[in-house]
Amino acid sequence: MSDVTSTMTPVSRHSLFDDAQALVTGTLFVGIGLAMFRHAGLMTGGTVGLAFLAHYATGAAFGPLFFVINLPFYVLAWKRMGRRFTLKTIAAVTLLAWLSEVLPNWFRLQQVAPWFAAIGGGLLVGAGFIILFRHRASLGGLNVLVLWLQERFGWRAGVVQMAIDAAILLASWPWIDAPRLALSVLAAAAMNFALAVNHRPGRYMAF
Repeated sequence: MSDVTSTMTPVSRHSLFDDAQALVTGTLFVGIGLAMFRHAGLMTGGTVGLAFLAHYATGAAFGPLFFVINLPFYVLAWKRMGRRFTLKTIAAVTLLAWLSEVLPNWFRLQQVAPWFAAIGGGLLVGAGFIILFRHRASLGGLNVLVLWLQERFGWRAGVVQMAIDAAILLASWPWIDAPRLALSVLAAAAMNFALAVNHRPGRYMAF
């Protein structure tokens, strides 16, 4: 039997340029996807969903809300994921908060079918997350909190994450009608489909 390991490409560290372009590309994909969600009046989970909820409830700008909501989670990220991950996550969150405010000046949606916003926006957000994950960054603190709860109390991360996202979606009921809430669930499914199919352990090796 041939020696498979002799033909494997060594794992290498991402360069500063690699990480910088990934942060820009990943957050841009997410930003465009979220612009589609906002145009169609859809919701999502995680810290993005919390920012959407606060935006719909108060009318305040989404970008600053998203930035502020993530602040308490950076301490957990530093302890749980390390300095490199935390700094890149802060950069990605700050960039997305800024893009969310300036994109309407550069990219205006006149008409988007809600079902297409759900599927297309969900896939774009999922693709953006994949790019960020592969460069050891993220866009929210709830994932870090869920991992900490699993380690500290033994709570299953997947179940806790699903419960939190469901609670965020249900909390949006006063501002989102039933059809758009159902489309928001479809958007979450599209995003998770992109993640499940394209972000599997062993398919991409770099750090």
